[in-house]
Amino acid sequence: MVPSGFTTVCALTYTALARIRGSGRAGAVVLRTAPTRLVLARTVPGMHSRNEQTKAFLIGGGIGSLAAAAFMIRDGGRPGERITVLESASVMGGSLDGAGHPDHGYSMRGGRMLTTDHYECTWDLYRTIPSLVHPGQSVHDETVAFNAQHRTRSMARLIDSRRAKVPVASMGFSMQDRLELLHLSRATEAELGARCITDCLSPAFFETEFWFLWATTFAFQPWHSAVEFRRYLHRFMLEFSSIDTLAGIKRTVYNQYDSLVLPLQRWLEGQGVQMMTGCTVTDLDHHGRDGAFTVTGIRCRQHGRSDLIPVNDGDLVFLQNGSMTDASSLGSMTAAPAKLTKADSVSWALWEKLARDRPAFGHPAVFNQAIAQTYWESFTVTLTDPAFFDQMQRFTGNEAGTGGLVTFKDSNWLMSIVLAHQPHFPNQPAGVQVFWGYALFPDQVGNFVAKPMADCTGEEILRELCGHLRFEPETLAGANCIPCRMPYLTSMFMPRLPGDRPLPVPPGSTNFAFISQFVEVPQDVVFTVEYSVRAAQTAVYELMQIDRPVPPVTPHDQSLHAQFDALIKALK
Repeated sequence: MVPSGFTTVCALTYTALARIRGSGRAGAVVLRTAPTRLVLARTVPGMHSRNEQTKAFLIGGGIGSLAAAAFMIRDGGRPGERITVLESASVMGGSLDGAGHPDHGYSMRGGRMLTTDHYECTWDLYRTIPSLVHPGQSVHDETVAFNAQHRTRSMARLIDSRRAKVPVASMGFSMQDRLELLHLSRATEAELGARCITDCLSPAFFETEFWFLWATTFAFQPWHSAVEFRRYLHRFMLEFSSIDTLAGIKRTVYNQYDSLVLPLQRWLEGQGVQMMTGCTVTDLDHHGRDGAFTVTGIRCRQHGRSDLIPVNDGDLVFLQNGSMTDASSLGSMTAAPAKLTKADSVSWALWEKLARDRPAFGHPAVFNQAIAQTYWESFTVTLTDPAFFDQMQRFTGNEAGTGGLVTFKDSNWLMSIVLAHQPHFPNQPAGVQVFWGYALFPDQVGNFVAKPMADCTGEEILRELCGHLRFEPETLAGANCIPCRMPYLTSMFMPRLPGDRPLPVPPGSTNFAFISQFVEVPQDVVFTVEYSVRAAQTAVYELMQIDRPVPPVTPHDQSLHAQFDALIKALK
């Protein structure tokens, strides 16, 4: 029996077969039947009638916008056909991308590691999104089942210049390191302010095994925000004791575009949500009365034509402000990626316009003015010969999909690679293998190739990799390596002060919200799928006045068990 005062929101596609538009990669997709799930959301009086008549516009097609659309339908009762997503690229998903073909090579800009002990908002969403490949399961259920079968326990997390496995049971801390780390973790964010990590920890700390493990797992640089580093220490305290094996890390069945973005997109399309690709929003018409901010129109360009989309009373607008993968560029086996800058980006300009003379809308310049400190480079390798995977599995002791990152500690580029469970793409045939890697210092000259990684072709990156592994070049014969340069990838880690990131719904906003990695969400950590989903859920619930609590951040840092395990690890 449904409690009084609640509304039952049931996804129709859970009980019927829906023929959905293809993504251009595999044609039409049939969404299989899944068991009905009832999602209960407390509503304010008259909310449904109002929501059925008004529209919502989501600027940017990343995971935040797609999640926001789902929450509006599931918890707010807004019909899907009243929701439009405006995306400048040709495909949805934002930074969670993954595409390619075995003949021409696969490419992923990056991959987000997951955990089922955290990510409260992400799994709240994906418990109600059906899997595309496992009938009767949600995306959450299939992910849990997959990780129960393929458990992570890295046996070769760090490799030194002798190609020897570095012992990582000990974190390598001195007593000074422990005291400084403890002091930083106990400081308040107000006390830390805009300080860098190097302002709080001595130089020797950055030579410890812990730093190499932590930095390459989460992509931290010494000059990044001490506040964000502290947040990570608290948010992932449960994983501190297994940082050497990555045992707490979970993965999706395929790459995260196919495993997270596509199921959500298909569900939304089945609900009638309109997805407009190739549509670049250039400005927002708005008015302000008595300190309020109300969007009245969306100016955009699509197919070379300018257009104005009216925003009427009761309509809502959500903006993904900034992007960690904006101005990304791909290279090839024979060409290095182009060095694009903010002049080539599309996501920063609109946020900068809106934030001008509006302090409550944040300060984008804090994050996008130092490419030298925010860029790194990744690469995706497609193989048709099993020799490399066979040698890596013998060397590391891990089957593909069980080892996590392998980091070359003495690499000038600080290069890491990871062999995912195969296949990593749904259209990946037997006999084709894919792995991914990245480097935190692409501006440094390589150990085996006398060039910065940023100037290297895919062939040169593979030569550098073989040098670290002491593999013969023939091991990677016929490989296709596609490098990717991302000038803003760690921009959200830059030192900041309160107010540099806007709240999801800024003070005075009546129908407008931000949803991205560049909004302020207390206690949570950026560079995660969870942060985007939490920001979206927070914004939707506030603007739509949904009386259902956003799942709180689980306080693992207050668990005596987690604290004790972390202490023991720190003392080794």
